[in-house]
Amino acid sequence: MKRRNVEVFSLSFLDVICCGFGAVILFYTIISAQSGIERTRRAEDLSAQVSKLEEEVVRGAKNLVLLRNALQRTDSETVSAASRATRLIEELQQRREEASIYDASTLAKRERIEKLKADVRALEESARRLEASAKVDTPRGELTGSGRSLASRRYLTGLSLRGKRILVLVDRSSSMLDEDLVQIIRLRNSGEQARRNAPKWRRAVDITRWIVDEMPSGRQYQVYGFNETAAPLLEGTGGEWLQSGDEARRKQLAGAIDALLPQGGTSLINALRSRSAFRQAPDQVILLTDGLPTQGATPPALRRYIDVGERARLFDEAVRGVDPKTPIDVVLLPMKGEVPGPHRFWGLALRTKGSFVIPSPDWP
Repeated sequence: MKRRNVEVFSLSFLDVICCGFGAVILFYTIISAQSGIERTRRAEDLSAQVSKLEEEVVRGAKNLVLLRNALQRTDSETVSAASRATRLIEELQQRREEASIYDASTLAKRERIEKLKADVRALEESARRLEASAKVDTPRGELTGSGRSLASRRYLTGLSLRGKRILVLVDRSSSMLDEDLVQIIRLRNSGEQARRNAPKWRRAVDITRWIVDEMPSGRQYQVYGFNETAAPLLEGTGGEWLQSGDEARRKQLAGAIDALLPQGGTSLINALRSRSAFRQAPDQVILLTDGLPTQGATPPALRRYIDVGERARLFDEAVRGVDPKTPIDVVLLPMKGEVPGPHRFWGLALRTKGSFVIPSPDWP
């Protein structure tokens, strides 16, 4: 019998091979699918991380912008603070310089105050000597200047009517009502009769009448009253000299003196300027007042308090143009507490070779 031939690639073998190959293909397909799913998952994770990072980048950019703006504001504030610091340092230096100047000025003021106190003590001692020397009766006993009481006249040492043309300037401001500021305010708001009867004003009237009554014969004189302005007591006699021997004029003047009413402020510069109204200038001026002026040539636009320093400045302005060749005799009825007043009026009398008198309370 003939032997059968065996074929390697039979149908069964091919089936097995195909099944194996299909299994391998299926295996690789499954593995590839899992790998794709894993890659997709990773891609999604990476995309999410990228999105997150992009958001963080955007947020960081916004924060960076905010930080830059804050940095710019900080730089601007730093520059401004540096400028303020420089300005404060300059102001501090200026304050230190002003403080040193103020300390020096304060020391100088203290020295001036001590000098003024010494001058006041000297003036008080001089006043006491004058009061003691004024207690000598005159050769004739007669009525006082006001004619209201019988008393012996007293001489004032140093005050003599020596000029040929004598100008008498009488302060008729409100301060002549009393020596105390509170009493002045009270009397200023009182009636006319109360103001005319004020003791200090009565003294001023008596002194004025005494000067007029004691005017030597053959002399010429004039009496001006001044407060904010200056004017002759006899109307229509501005710039004219009165004759000492004219008794009619003397009686008219006495009536005008009694009719005066103290009121208003004090302008010393207008009082002293009244000398220019005369064709023949006075060769002696008698100034009857009580203290430093309260205003200049024109009244202030607003009524306000004038301190002692401002009043001293007004006094210096008023006497700046005074002729030192014309003696100015000062009869002062001083205010309480006004320390610079007596010192300055004493200096004015000394500079013009006049006399300075603070009369005793019982004179004339």
